[in-house]
Amino acid sequence: MPDDPFDWLDEESARRERAGLTRTLRPRSAGSALLDLAGNDYLGLSRHPEVTAAAAAAAHRWGAGSTGSRLVTGSTALHADLERELAAHCGFEAGLVLASGYAANLAAVTALSGRDGLIVSDAANHASIVDGCRLSRARTEISAHGDPSAVRKILDAHPGRRALVVTDSVFSVDGDAAPLAELARITAGRGAALLVDDAHGLGVLGDGGRGTAYAAGIAGAPGVVATVTLSKSLGSQGGAVLGPARVVAHLVNTARTFIFDTGLAPAAVGAARESLRILAREPGRADRVRSAATALHTGLTAAGLTAARPDAAVVSVRAPSPEAAVGWAADCRTAGLLVGCFRPPSVPDGISRLRLTARADLTDEQLAAAVATVVRTAPPGARSGR
Repeated sequence: MPDDPFDWLDEESARRERAGLTRTLRPRSAGSALLDLAGNDYLGLSRHPEVTAAAAAAAHRWGAGSTGSRLVTGSTALHADLERELAAHCGFEAGLVLASGYAANLAAVTALSGRDGLIVSDAANHASIVDGCRLSRARTEISAHGDPSAVRKILDAHPGRRALVVTDSVFSVDGDAAPLAELARITAGRGAALLVDDAHGLGVLGDGGRGTAYAAGIAGAPGVVATVTLSKSLGSQGGAVLGPARVVAHLVNTARTFIFDTGLAPAAVGAARESLRILAREPGRADRVRSAATALHTGLTAAGLTAARPDAAVVSVRAPSPEAAVGWAADCRTAGLLVGCFRPPSVPDGISRLRLTARADLTDEQLAAAVATVVRTAPPGARSGR
């Protein structure tokens, strides 16, 4: 008998188990008692009654699904409304809604580069950007993390070549922000485009949560494009590309993750639109999530833990080893606190971390309790940063 063609999966599974890298799904209940500092619901809007009511109303009016790709039957007036309002809120000319933030990055990176192009990508960019670079077939150069001079040198080494510089606005591991204003100056002076993944900036940074590009004064610039997700600050699901109208028109005609994917479900569109409206009338939510992140960082570092200074909502705490990080996160969970756990190979620098995400709806008491739990469960070596 021939070997089972999937026998090799058992070997791969055993290898992951030996390395302590096995991932498991943990379905959560609707009424979990855990204090959640692992999710990305930065503004606390995913369960806001007006947001859930808008999602239900959209489903009742437009149906459970969008029924097809955006170019066939999947575009509704609701999609168009969200695109217009989201672009206006963030300071861009036009917008295009896709089924996820991942799909938005794939669309923007591949459609704005191509085989003859050059991509300059930050070493710490999100996996969706990395995959977009691979799919683009463009020459891709990796620049040192957060280093505009490295970007400048790469562009200067390829004069006259169509170029796209791609960066996260806020990096998801340590929560540090990219030097967008300087990158925009470098790209504009060399005829290159700048693509900013603002997944962790929308709703948190910029006046009233208008995003990192807006905060840097580059939103609406002719050579700047941003991608956003609707699943973090807006508490829904989906993604969007924001930029000049001609860029959006180009994506409609060339971006495969837009053309060949089913449109975002109306309920998600309705929820995201309502969240955006709440943010517009309650801009203090953005201020609150930043102050909550600062409070977490202050409490953790005061206790001797090594935590990266947050530029937005993400607070990263170093663990002494991958095994210690896993155990630390498990101990926090047992104590009633849900935190993220980042370890190799998800972190390219090899440093394992707990990741805490601040939320605008957390009380001062909850923030203090979260800090106390992380400190109390810290493994040996955590306070020294080893």
